[in-house]
Amino acid sequence: QVQLVESGGGLVQAGGSLRLSCAASGIIFSISRMGWYRQAPGKERELVAGIDSGGSTNYADSVKGRFTISRDNAKNTAYLQMNSLKPEDTAVYYCVVEVFTDYVGPGHDYWGQGTQVTVSS
Repeated sequence: QVQLVESGGGLVQAGGSLRLSCAASGIIFSISRMGWYRQAPGKERELVAGIDSGGSTNYADSVKGRFTISRDNAKNTAYLQMNSLKPEDTAVYYCVVEVFTDYVGPGHDYWGQGTQVTVSS
C-alpha cells in the first residue's frame, strides 16, 4: 500500500505565498508522474501542475509564472510553491502520484487527502 500525506495549506492574504508538500510512503519501487490538482466549491477538479520523472513540468495557464512544482526523489516528495496568490486560487489542493510497486507491474495513481488553501482579498 502507498500513503500520501499533504501539508502546507492554510489561510493567506492576496499576494502572499504558501508551499504545499506531498510525501509518499509505503511499498514504492519508483515514482513516475507527480502532480497537483485543485477543486473549488461548485467547480470541477482541475490540473494545476505536473512534473515527470525527468523533471519536465507543465502548468495550468492560470498559475504560470506564479506557481512552481518540484520534487525530491530521495524523499518521495512533491512540492508546490505558490506565490502571488489570488482569491481565485482558493480551493482544496490534492496531490497525485503515479507509483510503481515493483519492476514489472503497471503504475497506479494515488491521491492525497487534500489540503485547504484559502486566499483572502
